[in-house]
Amino acid sequence: MSRTLPRDFYARPTLEVARDLIGKALVHETPSGLASGIIVEVEAYIGESDPACHAAPGPTRRNAPLYGPPGIAYVYLNYGIHHLVNAVTEPAGSPAAVLIRALEPLEGESLMRRRRARWSGRKSSAFATAALCRGPGNLTRALGISLRHNRRDLTGSALRIEEVGAPARRVVWSRRIGISVGVEPEWRAHAVESAAVSGRVAETATRGQAP
Repeated sequence: MSRTLPRDFYARPTLEVARDLIGKALVHETPSGLASGIIVEVEAYIGESDPACHAAPGPTRRNAPLYGPPGIAYVYLNYGIHHLVNAVTEPAGSPAAVLIRALEPLEGESLMRRRRARWSGRKSSAFATAALCRGPGNLTRALGISLRHNRRDLTGSALRIEEVGAPARRVVWSRRIGISVGVEPEWRAHAVESAAVSGRVAETATRGQAP
């Protein structure tokens, strides 16, 4: 039996939330149908002192969700192309979030394929299952997530994160990828041996617990 994660889950230190999101399911219900996937890769972005975090310049209209209550979706457009979805963490006023980078498809794979095909111009059959939600931009396309889902309540809306009883996964930590500042902290967590993980797996990653 699945259950939506409560707000208290997110109102904790960001690295703890990031680790515990591995194995949970990101779910999105739309008029086209339901699509969901098991989270297998995330990155933590923590506070104004983190140069890679959108909160680094201080409060702005764009990053306002980061300063709000935990358990809210922070969705933004990256490089004018990719929508990225984050789960806001820590108490209100402490800007931080976890970027969801990759999923293993769980429900609605045919819908995911149609969405990916429509955006890319490729046939829906051209995508390997593990590639449908590999990468933060691909997973939002597959699940139909866009800027209009910014600020949605992940604890009680059509866009939510659930505990689905997935088997425990071995998790490793490594440096965040796709950024040019704040590259030193090992704040990227991913499930070992998942074919859906994006990027290159660091050989020196730290096993198990958060850094």
